[in-house]
Amino acid sequence: MFRDAYKPLAFPLVMSAILLGSVLPVLAHDDNDNRGRLRAVPFVFVGTAEQCGIAGSNIVTSAWLGGMGLPDNGGPNSADANSATKRDPHLGLLVSKNGLTTDCSSSGAVIRGFRRGSTITELGFDFRKGGHCGGGAPRFNVTDEAGNTHFFGCFHGVHTPAPQDPQWERVRFVAPTPGNESFVFGVTRVDSIAIVYDEGTDTPTVEDPNGVGLAVLDNIDINGRLITRGSGIEPEPKRGRHDDRDD
Repeated sequence: MFRDAYKPLAFPLVMSAILLGSVLPVLAHDDNDNRGRLRAVPFVFVGTAEQCGIAGSNIVTSAWLGGMGLPDNGGPNSADANSATKRDPHLGLLVSKNGLTTDCSSSGAVIRGFRRGSTITELGFDFRKGGHCGGGAPRFNVTDEAGNTHFFGCFHGVHTPAPQDPQWERVRFVAPTPGNESFVFGVTRVDSIAIVYDEGTDTPTVEDPNGVGLAVLDNIDINGRLITRGSGIEPEPKRGRHDDRDD
């Protein structure tokens, strides 16, 4: 879903409201938690046929994983044995959808610690090249105080090489993307922010011609403040009674 948030879709646009509804209730109590420290908290959504017309599947994952991202200390992603980054945890945010775009499911992260009613001058993230970077995912969903949600998809940002590693790209949004002209950076007051990933393996992109269906993000940028690390995995692994037994 959301191949392009601003273009007519074969899949009903009501999906936008459904998936946003799965995120926004979480945001209601997130003002200035942890003394204003910004966090990107993983989430997944799996909907029902009643919600979407097509039932969702357990094919989505969102997790902060060690070794997946760039050095959290801001240094170069160097293999030099003497480098200060060598022992850095290299945490990165994996978002994945292992199936069709039309499946009623999504993964992503809720931005916590953002002061509701503030404005945004800059949004962005670094993404690992070879992953998915489409017009609709991964994207920022930014909801303003009037309840309107604005979409900022990876493909439509300004792309430059990421300073820590040329195998990563830096994506920045400092102006409205197509279909979001009503959002004015530095003026529109914002109620909530989330990163959403809901394009599946049937939606190839320039960066992802085979439809890998996942992206790795790091250095999530909210007004120049970078979220370089985090914790959590969704859905949480559940240990079953056969987990420690060989088949």
